[in-house]
Parts: sequence; C-alpha cells; structure tokens
Amino acid sequence: MSTATKAYWVARVDVSNDDAYQKYRSLNVIAFEKYGGRFIVRGPAGLVAKGQPRKHNVVVEFPDYDTAVACYHSPEYQAAKVHLDQVGEIDLVICPGYAG
Repeated sequence: MSTATKAYWVARVDVSNDDAYQKYRSLNVIAFEKYGGRFIVRGPAGLVAKGQPRKHNVVVEFPDYDTAVACYHSPEYQAAKVHLDQVGEIDLVICPGYAG
C-alpha cells in the first residue's frame, strides 16, 4: 500500500453505553495524537441520504495508510478499544485516500 496519500478511519456508531463511550473517547486521543490522527468529522448523523443511519459519524485522518493501520494495532488504541467493544453497534473501516 502506498504511503503517499492520507488515510482515514471511517466510523459509524450507535451508542448504547455512554460510560464506555466516554472512557473510549478519553483514551483514543492518546493513540490518535501519537500517530498523527486528526478528527475531520465527529458528530451526529446529519442527513442520511441512503442506508441505515447511526447516531454518530466519525472520520479520522492520518498521514498515510500504514500509519492508520499501525494506530489501530497499537497498544495505546487497543487499551481504548476495550471500552469501544462495550459501546454498542459500530462500523469501522480504515481506507486509503484517493490519489487521483
């Protein structure tokens, strides 16, 4: 995978355990800061033009694909993910940006 383009985590979340979600959010920032992750979208669903809505949409931008994947597998993120696994329904994809 080329490291020339940015990469993104795209998450859609239905929170059913607010305590676990707040704990996850307080810990994920440690990994995101270490790996250069930057929130692009972090909020409510907005207009759902097609498909099944979720309450929250999150997009995190990383310098490149390899860094985005390394962040996911990092000890820092895995410590946060323990709480994410208790949050509710979640879809998460890690994808490279479009280089044109």
